[in-house]
Amino acid sequence: MKKHSDYENEIESVKQALVEVGRIHPGSLSMQKRGRGGEYCQLSYSFAGKGHTLYVREGDVAQVREEVENYRVFRSLVNEWIALEIEYSRLRRSGS
Repeated sequence: MKKHSDYENEIESVKQALVEVGRIHPGSLSMQKRGRGGEYCQLSYSFAGKGHTLYVREGDVAQVREEVENYRVFRSLVNEWIALEIEYSRLRRSGS
């Protein structure tokens, strides 16, 4: 069974990892076909209950891809933090 200090250390570790994530952007990138041939990159995401779709210039694709991946890492870390806080809260309430 984990101790109080174990949870506190893990939570601090997750918080530090969050600080180091870098620039983030929700969504996903996809390639779309043009009517006249060729392809372009599109960023699709939802924010504040609204869907958005943006054209991404060829020179910006790598940066946007990194931001989208950073967002996935961010969400994963937030979920991990929440799970740890729930477990830690249960431990504190149980009197252990």
